[in-house]
Amino acid sequence: MSDAPDIFAKFETELDVRPDDIDLYQHVHSTRYLDYVLAARFTQMERDYGMSMQEFTDRGLGWFMTSSQVNYKRPLGLGDRMVVRCWIESITERGCRVGFEIDRLPTRKRSCDGFCDYSLVDLTSGRSVAIPDDVRKKYSI
Repeated sequence: MSDAPDIFAKFETELDVRPDDIDLYQHVHSTRYLDYVLAARFTQMERDYGMSMQEFTDRGLGWFMTSSQVNYKRPLGLGDRMVVRCWIESITERGCRVGFEIDRLPTRKRSCDGFCDYSLVDLTSGRSVAIPDDVRKKYSI
């Protein structure tokens, strides 16, 4: 077994700031950045990993966020377009850490970055379960 860390592919999804994303201070509300990550991940799960969230649901499984960290750099505002870049940082027996970066387009200046930790759960029991081998294989690209 190698001591080298696993290196996983990074995927990008472009999104627009919507009027309802704007807060009292005329920039994107802090909670919306995680919404952008989730929207990008749903697209990337189907498009890039070949396994949509619906396929997990059909198997009685779901990904639940257990923690997150967002490091804010520059605010996004109304009319801005962004690229949300996500990748698997690590996979454990029952979950994974997804790293992300959100950059404003067209300059690609960093708006924020961070990570989200997810646990795979059985939707009936609500308990965490081991990641099936076929899912681990798809996510290890």
